Amino acid sequence: MYYVYLLESSDHRRYVGLTANLKRRLAEHNSGQSSHTSKFMPWRPVTYIAFSDVRKAREFECSLKSGSGHAFANKRLWPT
Repeated sequence: MYYVYLLESSDHRRYVGLTANLKRRLAEHNSGQSSHTSKFMPWRPVTYIAFSDVRKAREFECSLKSGSGHAFANKRLWPT
């Protein structure tokens, strides 16, 4: 399985990523191993979506990072 995941930091920063191992990847974010997220730890998972096809997972991740995908995620996936 491949997971598109949404994380939120304690200061309400947001991050969208893709992984095949969700527990390991969250641990990496919270141990400072990711240069993009190390300054804003700790991170907590908000939601994740599982895909059996890595191509579809990548497409969904890319869509969430686009303009219309931001709007969708803000309305449907991020907490209010």
